Amino acid sequence: MIQLRDIHKSFAGKPVLAGVDLAVGRGESMVIIGGSGSGKSVLLKCILGLIAPDRGQILFEGRDVNGIERDAFLSRFGMLFQGGALFDSLPVWQNVAFRLLRGALRRPRAEARAIAIEKLRRVGLGPEVADQLPAELSGGMQKRVGLARAIAAEPEIIFFDEPTTGLDPIMSGVINALIREIVTEMGATAITITHDMSSVRAIADRVAMLHDGVIKWTGPVAEMDRSGDPYLDQFINGRPEGPIAALR
Repeated sequence: MIQLRDIHKSFAGKPVLAGVDLAVGRGESMVIIGGSGSGKSVLLKCILGLIAPDRGQILFEGRDVNGIERDAFLSRFGMLFQGGALFDSLPVWQNVAFRLLRGALRRPRAEARAIAIEKLRRVGLGPEVADQLPAELSGGMQKRVGLARAIAAEPEIIFFDEPTTGLDPIMSGVINALIREIVTEMGATAITITHDMSSVRAIADRVAMLHDGVIKWTGPVAEMDRSGDPYLDQFINGRPEGPIAALR
């Protein structure tokens, strides 16, 4: 469904992506792992068109994304942002229904609210939350609201940017289980970027490791522990010694 071919991106002469090749199949949950500063977020922004790669090609269903009408392209995506990225001044339901209240996906206000309340229910939040402000919610509840917003417009592709950052282990497990369940139920294609190995094992069908601007390894999550790749082995086991430490 999404294919990256030889993607390069530098900032101030410093390479961040140095020839990324990656394919994500329809209905697949791909998790991209790598250390802080390895370029995971930059890669995501390139796919979304928020950043233009210096070189390379990004294909969506076999078509170059540069040739696809922008609004139509983005309308097929949903995203759970790392920090939640909720609008402080809007009640929860308007955060969830944000895309449904404006633009190409616009719905009548009452319908948008009803959809928002249903999506909140889907992530385990009751209708009493709908009129609260984000500041009145816990971190875990805010993350659930962000997840409800990501699925509000029934997207075909969902991006998850560090979905469990800042959450305790129990709430991280809850969010991971919700993501896996929702992605499977919707039949959506999912791309997650994280360095949380519990999230990787809970969410992924396939895993790709990004290091030094390239994909060092990619394969089924079931093969991750016996990959034989020294970069991946060091990263998933958190070892201080190995090729990654040696290159820093």
